[in-house]
Amino acid sequence: MKLTPFKMSKLPKRYADFLLSLMLATVFILAYHLDNSKTVLSEPEEEFIKKGESFQFGFNLDSVYIEKNTIKKNDVFGGILSAQGLSTNMILLLEHEAKDIFNLRNIRAGQNYHVIKKHECDDKPFAIVYEPDQYKYVVYDFRDSLKVNMVEKEVEICEEIVYGKIESSLWGTLEAKGVNPNIIDLMEDALSSSVDFYHTKKGDEFKLIYENKYVDGQLTGMGRLLAACYINDNTANYSILYKSKDYEGYFDAEGRPAKKSFLKAPVRFTRISSNYNLHRFHPIKGKTIPHLGTDYAAPYGTEIRAVSDGTITASSYTGGNGNFVKIKHDKVYDTQYLHMSRFAKGIRPGVRVKQGQTIGYVGATGLATGPHVCFRFWKNGVQVNHLKEKLPPPQPMNMKELPNFLNTGIKSC
Repeated sequence: MKLTPFKMSKLPKRYADFLLSLMLATVFILAYHLDNSKTVLSEPEEEFIKKGESFQFGFNLDSVYIEKNTIKKNDVFGGILSAQGLSTNMILLLEHEAKDIFNLRNIRAGQNYHVIKKHECDDKPFAIVYEPDQYKYVVYDFRDSLKVNMVEKEVEICEEIVYGKIESSLWGTLEAKGVNPNIIDLMEDALSSSVDFYHTKKGDEFKLIYENKYVDGQLTGMGRLLAACYINDNTANYSILYKSKDYEGYFDAEGRPAKKSFLKAPVRFTRISSNYNLHRFHPIKGKTIPHLGTDYAAPYGTEIRAVSDGTITASSYTGGNGNFVKIKHDKVYDTQYLHMSRFAKGIRPGVRVKQGQTIGYVGATGLATGPHVCFRFWKNGVQVNHLKEKLPPPQPMNMKELPNFLNTGIKSC
């Protein structure tokens, strides 16, 4: 059988161009790998970390001795170094070299430091390592020339999932599962516009996806809340963290911003002590007087938040209201916050505030029997019960963005 030489000229031009590009790409790839293989072979063998070797603070544990110590009350670093056999001149030089990296006078009792020697029986160390916190350490190296380096530890981020059904309280349920209760603050922020956390009850369900931070295999703290789902009254409320070129923040299952126009309440995790009631018996005046607000009982000094963006129209004191703030949000809605112990810094008429911004602190000024905030809500100049208002939902993200959000966001929850 006679083989016929392959000729590109017999192919249509677009196919010939494609094959030529493919051949050139193959040549470049082969050349790249050959070049890389030469580079690897030329490296000295001692540069490779041998299997089984372990390091701490950059030192090979097979060839050094590391002694761990703890800073005690009234310890000074100069005294520690002197006790390790370093001369006064060396200590002064060390302080000078370290001043722009970590001031040796800022050591704190309870933090760890490590003495590095070649052998346990050596009189003097060749390095000292101090850990100012769990995320970094400072190496003071006396070999050859004095060197001081601050090193950031590697932080491992792990995704965690927790879900459950409330038996007594949300706090107690999470604590029983070994979850840091601080995640409640993150969940409240993410779902504050759709879930009334002041009325959580037995049987409510939740699912959370969040980040934990680990350093040296030890849990050091929490990262972001990635997704939350809270089910109450047969309604699933979602909040999913999503970021793209045009969108960033928490969104519900339909791609709407999870933070609605108004927060559910002006204070975190408290209880309603008195509802909006047109026939309430006033506990101080001793007669029936309409209560046109909602009272939230909370400890003295609890932060009071603006429930929506707006402009301060009043921050004043009257005998009945005590210290109060009033905010105009738009042409339709105004809110008022009564009985504050004090105003937050900078809160005065004309100031623009953001949703969630602290505007004052819970107190019992004016006609009040105990610490609480009386929250009042105006619609077109008339006080209404904000818990029964159907406020307009925010606009969802662009339809072109929605498929990507549904694929990368809602699937995780």
